[in-house]
Amino acid sequence: MDDASVPVESFYRVHLLGGPGSGKGTQCANIVKHFGYTHLSAGDLLRAEIKSGSENGNMIQSMIKEGKIVPSEVTIKLLQRAILEDSNDKFLIDGFPRNEENRAAFEAVTKIEPEFVLFFDCSEEEMERRILNRNQVSIYD
Repeated sequence: MDDASVPVESFYRVHLLGGPGSGKGTQCANIVKHFGYTHLSAGDLLRAEIKSGSENGNMIQSMIKEGKIVPSEVTIKLLQRAILEDSNDKFLIDGFPRNEENRAAFEAVTKIEPEFVLFFDCSEEEMERRILNRNQVSIYD
């Protein structure tokens, strides 16, 4: 992958934010099914890179084991590569950006801004209940 900017005009971007158990995954599945978006999860991309055994993956794994935050640039490069390698032009970006620094870095590197952001506001109690019930009931069964 080169570092060329993703052309703004050719993609629809939606960022999804919310805590674990807030419903992001469920709603992403619905949006993908009904509107044809490609779902890109920052966490899934990081895990896949670790699993690949690449030098980058080993660095990510070391940082996580040490309790460090993976640099924005690393996650952005993974997202950018996934966007460029996919034939779709509509993307749901799940779990990134997490803060203002992430947002500014994403826009500076890719030269793209989201069409809009979906924020799933869910109480701590409800998120905890959902997470605890994940192993008991699956929406995919």
